[in-house]
Amino acid sequence: MKSHRTREVSAILIRRCVGVLAAVFAAQSIAWTQPTPGQANAAAVAKPLPFVSTIFGDNMVLQRGKPDSIWGWSDPGDTVRVEMGDKVVTATAGADRRWQVKLQPPGPGGPYTIKITGHQSVELHNVLVGDVWLCGGQSNMGLPLRFTKNADEEIKAANYPEIRFFTVGGHPAYHHVDVIEGNWRVVSPDTASWMSAVGYYFARKLQQEIHVPIGLVVDSVGGTPAESWTSAAALRPLHDFDVPLAELDHLKAEGAPEYGNYISHWYDHYDVGQKNNWAAPDLDDSTWKRVTLAGGFAELGVPDTPALVWFRKEITLPDPLPKASAPQSSPAPGPFPRGGSTLFLGEIERMDTAYINGTEVGGSAWVENPRRYFIWDGILKPGRNVIVIRVLKIKPDGGFLNPGDLHLTVGDQNVPLTGEWKAKLSVDGRPPQPLPIAYENWPVMPTVLYEGMLAPLSPLSLTGAIWYQGEQNSPRGFQYRKILPAMIADWRSLFAQGDFPFYIVGLPAFTKRSPVPVDGDDWTETRESQAIAAATVPNSCLAVTIDTGDPDNIHAKEKQPVGDRLALCALAKHYGKKVAYSGPTLESVERLPGSLRLHFAHADGGLVVKGDKLEEFSIAGDDRKWVWAEARIEGDSVVVSSPAVPHPTQVRYAWQSNPAATLFNGAGLPAAPFRTDTWPGETEGHRPY
Repeated sequence: MKSHRTREVSAILIRRCVGVLAAVFAAQSIAWTQPTPGQANAAAVAKPLPFVSTIFGDNMVLQRGKPDSIWGWSDPGDTVRVEMGDKVVTATAGADRRWQVKLQPPGPGGPYTIKITGHQSVELHNVLVGDVWLCGGQSNMGLPLRFTKNADEEIKAANYPEIRFFTVGGHPAYHHVDVIEGNWRVVSPDTASWMSAVGYYFARKLQQEIHVPIGLVVDSVGGTPAESWTSAAALRPLHDFDVPLAELDHLKAEGAPEYGNYISHWYDHYDVGQKNNWAAPDLDDSTWKRVTLAGGFAELGVPDTPALVWFRKEITLPDPLPKASAPQSSPAPGPFPRGGSTLFLGEIERMDTAYINGTEVGGSAWVENPRRYFIWDGILKPGRNVIVIRVLKIKPDGGFLNPGDLHLTVGDQNVPLTGEWKAKLSVDGRPPQPLPIAYENWPVMPTVLYEGMLAPLSPLSLTGAIWYQGEQNSPRGFQYRKILPAMIADWRSLFAQGDFPFYIVGLPAFTKRSPVPVDGDDWTETRESQAIAAATVPNSCLAVTIDTGDPDNIHAKEKQPVGDRLALCALAKHYGKKVAYSGPTLESVERLPGSLRLHFAHADGGLVVKGDKLEEFSIAGDDRKWVWAEARIEGDSVVVSSPAVPHPTQVRYAWQSNPAATLFNGAGLPAAPFRTDTWPGETEGHRPY
């Protein structure tokens, strides 16, 4: 049973983590600040362990072709009987109250009913038998179908009763957790809008090809790194995470709240304003300094150094409060306020937390995302209102990046928040003041999502896993070639079902395209690490997506190619279908006088140029100076050359974050980015600790 203190932080973290799943809602360019699906919350109020684990329920899909573990908790010594058709198995609850059976399922299809009896009785209805896939990663895996390309048409047509999905509720944990939250849903126009878009397209293509039920367990949280989904036992041998693991051990030892991030603990230890409730509307702030937001840090004596400052402002609103003349369009899904009251703070470096009349209304550490915090009815009042903003600044030019944009909308009325504020320094971040290991206010600590969201699923029987992640690890893109294989091995060890299929999404195009060859960048080097993992880890596959993406939105709307290409991996490599699953991949390089000839595997249907000409090839000689190359297709090879490099030795293709994808095969699949050199890149050797 968790402590009372741990239970208390549940509501706090719901508000503090609100910036992360801004990442989930790609269609918007603003930060949603109330909790959203996939948002990781603090430890929830402890509940009695259920008779049947929550991963089992009505509408579920049970894995075909192998014994299925089914488990739960009952009184010690209770004999539990599990019945499915003519299959009957029993187990006895141990001293830890856990019982577990292994049931050989009937053939694919259904629906079936599972009866579970002991000191309690449960029936699971409308159960299908088919293939279960685990869908892991960060926000691009969790992105709901409703925020993707052709959403309305796809949702309207999403009538697939043999596809089911279970979205695991977000939950960071510092210790082992037994139970996850969520429920199984049948894919229909009523439910598909909230389904993982990548998962939807993956399952749809599989189901249409293999004609067996498909169940998806979607286990993703926006903004999270791979190490958060990996156990301590798997991370310790790498020695790349010794510092954060030691910090985690320290927090465990002191029984700290299980936030899953570093910044919340730092606030608990050092923020004088938090300890003394500077957000309170009745606080006596008569001694606070009068400042402007643009110069507030400088006026408090910390213009160029890290600092935590609280800002307060009183406003007066009319009675009655203005109301919107027309219903507000639904900019954010889920249980969000729709009354039209919104707090706009612009972009802030590095993290903010906003309060109105003592109630926290939002907070984010996503610097580039303009803050837009929706306000519940009852928080704003006629007459005096107090707005408080806590800002942690790290960079010399940090803090409020758009101070002239601050305003509050109440119904149809716009209330400017420029001009004079009151401010007080809470933490001077200059040495010897410790600063947090990282500033994200969502789960980024090693192991915390493995413990809270993955381990509780074991030993669920699976077909395999698909993985869309890497964005959060991209500043350490070179290191990712160590983390990802370790994580895959860890998952396979956890579920103890051999080297089950593990299929990886290569990062899509993102950010502004460079007109000149780049020597390296974080996304490109992360893609290389993903490709290396797919090529070296048994029973894995890479879905290349560089021809998709959005230079201005990390959450591109085009998700069908992503899901379809993951399905091609599964169809070819697991289900034995004779389908092309990969674009051209570099096989060998032949040196010619003044040029290089590149030979490719997976040139199914021949090499094809997409666009006006073959682009994105760069070459270099021993001087390591990269120039764009002229490229032409000759059979199943490409010849590259440039007058500027008379003796080329190395070649790269699509070696930037947002490349022009021009080389495809006849099956319409893009070539994977590659390089022949091993020269150090931008992220090699980068460590945040």
